[in-house]
Amino acid sequence: MSMLVQPSAGGDPFGTARLRRGVLDAWATSPARFREDANAEEDLVLGGYRDRLVVELAQNAADAAARAGVPGRLRLTLRDGVLLAANTGAPLDATGVESLATLRASAKRDTSATRTPSVGRFGVGFAAVLAVTDEPAVVGRHGGVRWSLAEARELAERTARHSPGLGDEIRRRDGHVPLLRLPFAAEGTAPDPYDTVVILPLRDTAAADLAERLLRGVDDALLLALPGLTEVVVEIGDEEPRTLTRRTDGPFTVVEDSRPSAGTDTAPAVTHWRTAGADGPLTPDLLADRPVEERLRPHWSVTWAVPVDAYGNPVRQWVTAGAVSVPAEGRESS
Repeated sequence: MSMLVQPSAGGDPFGTARLRRGVLDAWATSPARFREDANAEEDLVLGGYRDRLVVELAQNAADAAARAGVPGRLRLTLRDGVLLAANTGAPLDATGVESLATLRASAKRDTSATRTPSVGRFGVGFAAVLAVTDEPAVVGRHGGVRWSLAEARELAERTARHSPGLGDEIRRRDGHVPLLRLPFAAEGTAPDPYDTVVILPLRDTAAADLAERLLRGVDDALLLALPGLTEVVVEIGDEEPRTLTRRTDGPFTVVEDSRPSAGTDTAPAVTHWRTAGADGPLTPDLLADRPVEERLRPHWSVTWAVPVDAYGNPVRQWVTAGAVSVPAEGRESS
């Protein structure tokens, strides 16, 4: 476990014991519930979320900043086998913890009375962290929460002593259990000046390689797709930190990257972008077969971005990672 987070000494401000008890009771009563939870988590990890780790962490940061009404700042640090994602914005709370532990539900709901723009996908995106870790944690100003595959397995096996059907399901999966369903209270703090930090002790060399590849792939597209972010800092090992910032200059969106421009040794890369966006409501018939959580957010949005020179003429030689898709509301930058 990272030095930045430790098991709670006794406090449980987010009610994790209650959440665990409810899940374990449900699994014992109906092993089919365990199978459903395990399948859902496995689908998210093995499906399209594996390579979306950095995007999902950035989405959470943008949403937290939007809820707090502050500029979004994200710091991604990969060092000593741990990936940290520290961000400004609304701190972790009990509703957020329940969302992270539920897989299909989320605290990121919009209401007609007070709709705060958010782009996360109902909490499921956090499952992307399981592509690289078995012990994720999130800590903020008012407490923290952590998960542990080993401890989750122990709790599930203990519960299975009184539920033969649950024991059969666990053995069928070689002891793997849906660990995000069983959160634990944690103690720790985010590094100043950030409000929350996600802590991911990396599972193995393959996980470290994936995390490094995704961090090195961060570019302008991330800031263009998530306008709630104004700064992203990337630190890899002992390398000089790389900082990307976003600002508006007249009709242009300007992204400055501290990594030197091609053909220069020291000058930062500055790219002007012409952006255009559109959004609107989704008609009820398009959401008729979707879960309730999605029907509560009947909105779509899309952003287009084209690199231009100082006169607004398109620049063709600029290469980005391509489209950054944010599936919950159809927001996409390309």
